[in-house]
This record gives sequence, C-alpha cells and structure tokens, in this order.
Amino acid sequence: MSVNPELQGRVFPPTEPYLVGREKIREFSRSVFATNPVNMDVVAARAAGHADVVAPPTFAVVVQEFTLHQLLSEPDAGIDFSRVVHGDQRFSFTRPIVAGDELTATLTIASIKSLGGHSMVTAESSIVDAEGAHVVTAISTLVVRGDE
Repeated sequence: MSVNPELQGRVFPPTEPYLVGREKIREFSRSVFATNPVNMDVVAARAAGHADVVAPPTFAVVVQEFTLHQLLSEPDAGIDFSRVVHGDQRFSFTRPIVAGDELTATLTIASIKSLGGHSMVTAESSIVDAEGAHVVTAISTLVVRGDE
C-alpha cells in the first residue's frame, strides 16, 4: 500500500495539552547529554531570565510525537509504520520551552513526494502555549519505504 497523496494539506485536530514538567526536562537533558546549567538548575535558569528550567531544543519532539501518532494512526494514510524511516528533523523556535509550559500541537501534512518507489511525508507540528502563542514548529520528514 502506498501513502495516500490526498493527505497533503490535511490539518489534524490539536492534541490534548501537554504540561511540561521540570523533572521531564531534567531526564531528557541527561539523555541527550545537555550540559547547560539552565537545563537542570532552576536558579541558573532564572538568572538567565527564564521562568524555570529550559528544555534542550530537541525536547520539542516529545510534544510532536503526539501529532505523528495521529498521522500514523490515520486509517486512510496508507502508512505502514514498519516501513518508516525518519529522514529529517528541524525546529523553528519563537521561544524556548520551559518547565510549566502547557503545550498543544497541531499537525499539518506539508508535502508528500514519491522518489524511486518510496514516499517522503513532511509533517509540520505547530506547537503553542496555553495562551495560543507560538513556541516552536517541529518539522519531520518521514521516508516510507516502498514494497520490495
């Protein structure tokens, strides 16, 4: 089964709010070997002008994952997860993610391209805070391998 080209341009409903926890940021920071004190220490983060500890930039994938689950669960998508390879990841920040943020994400399928029997699905997840202000857009390109 191939990826449904009619997915291009589809906007999925916003995810449930995700409350960013201080300990989740610390755990994630340790897992990616982040060494900036603002990622672990509230005092350092506040001294740098932040309300609480600051998530490393790649923490945005934690929230984006909820939107990608929507895509991969879509019955008419034609995406077999066992054939998916993560091709690219980018972020465009308005501000850093900090502990205490309540984030909601909305997924838009930006493009679907076919290359040599494979499909490339570019998914943009716009992540906003509780006030609706943009925090980050996480852009993933998923490569869906064609039949062998």
